[in-house]
Amino acid sequence: MDQLAAVRIFLRVAETGSFSAVAREFGVAQPTVSKQVAALEAHLGAQLLARTSRSLSLTEPGQQYYEATKALTAELDAAEASIGRRRASPSGVLRVTVPPAFGRQHVTPLLGGFLARYAELSVDLIVSERPIDLVHHGLDVGIRIGEPKASSLICRRIGSSPRAVMATKDYLERCGEPRAPSELADHYGVVLMLQSVPREWRFTGPAGVETVTPRARLRTNDPENIRQAVLSGLCLALAPKWLFANELASGEVRAVMADYQTRQIPINALYPPARHVPPKVRVFIDFLAKAFAGNPVLA
Repeated sequence: MDQLAAVRIFLRVAETGSFSAVAREFGVAQPTVSKQVAALEAHLGAQLLARTSRSLSLTEPGQQYYEATKALTAELDAAEASIGRRRASPSGVLRVTVPPAFGRQHVTPLLGGFLARYAELSVDLIVSERPIDLVHHGLDVGIRIGEPKASSLICRRIGSSPRAVMATKDYLERCGEPRAPSELADHYGVVLMLQSVPREWRFTGPAGVETVTPRARLRTNDPENIRQAVLSGLCLALAPKWLFANELASGEVRAVMADYQTRQIPINALYPPARHVPPKVRVFIDFLAKAFAGNPVLA
């Protein structure tokens, strides 16, 4: 016996005084309603309804049981409605980890619009250049740039990070504009260091794949320092376009060597696996994916 279903049937029989009316309401045969009430009475060891050929009425135990279960089912219905509202309007604290430079430029500026749309949500933003264990630290979402490593986390691509050789307009007027990888020998570059190893610059162009190691005026493991080195006119950089989004739009910085392509790096949202994705996680990732799709330096 499904006790909750039997209780709900009993309550409606008590309220309507009719087995047939309740059967129509629940879309079942009248004998099914009678059997459910009888099974409930057998389970309780008490008669709940006094039956005659003309009417139904509650017995004294039936009246007590009606009042108690009516209150309980009302609380249950309220709890279900509350969960329904939470699903429709996500609430609570969303804990997100982001890389420093990318978070400052392309996630934090979007949070005003996101939180205005979801007024019952707040965000804890944890900034880290190194990937954080989401499950161990109780985080909901990780925004990461790069090919995802094998893990139990769910990974959704929400954008990409196209790269190009960047220089300020003033630098190009002063030092000239390189048009092919071979011409980079006449320029200094700021080079990204990965685990103390300088990253090569690799291009795909008319002659196929070409790899160069630029003369470095500065080597660093921090994108913000790459950005500042370029903006100061110190050198060129092979860098993600998102790092110079505003300057590219204004013309202060230009992407050169248009005939040569570099590898696009994915931008992913990762989150712990769950049978049902929490609404706050789902709406946040959807929001970022839509915003990134409309941004030329992230699409």
